Amino acid sequence: MIARAGRDAAELAIAGKTRWVRARSEELPAGLGVFTVATFGQSFHWMDRDRVAATTRDMLVPDGAVVHISDLKTEPRTVEGLSHPAVPHAAMDELVKHYLGPLRRAGRGVLRQGTPGGEAEVFARAGFARCRRLVVPGGQALERTCDDVVAWVFSMSSSAPHLFGARRGDFEADLRRLLRQASASGRFSERLPGTEVFVWWKGKGTTDPVPGPAG
Repeated sequence: MIARAGRDAAELAIAGKTRWVRARSEELPAGLGVFTVATFGQSFHWMDRDRVAATTRDMLVPDGAVVHISDLKTEPRTVEGLSHPAVPHAAMDELVKHYLGPLRRAGRGVLRQGTPGGEAEVFARAGFARCRRLVVPGGQALERTCDDVVAWVFSMSSSAPHLFGARRGDFEADLRRLLRQASASGRFSERLPGTEVFVWWKGKGTTDPVPGPAG
């Protein structure tokens, strides 16, 4: 990911303005300096949240902010009217459970209680005083190949390649067989999810009213 980010930065002629660091969030501040904005991309739930939120707040300028970006989980995303069948997510989840067990894996561990909630309380405890929620609408139609879907499955922390050990090849063969059964053409339709953005400001103040999804 860092290599790809470096290539993209070079193509955009901003390589001289960027610095890429590989480190755990719990290692912050890691000598990185002070910032106007710190961004988490659908990742905050993996961290020691109270520790990271407090440390990040100390790394911000007085009117700085934390931005947490994630997929919008509450919207329906039907493929009705599109050219190909939907990605068979439920069947793929069952296949992963068949190989890895009923508890959802999370890298080297398991999520016995699911991912944690209460993000607002965590940021409030860390001293962030104001929050605003923004929604960027999704719904754009996408076309996926079998290779795209397989790559997506292996990109998830709950079904990363190393979790299957010596059975990785068997799992991939079964996954591809499942996908061929779901779509004879080997292509699937999907809609992009909306994007949910929470902006938490450092400093004194009150929480803004949380707006509804953008139209």
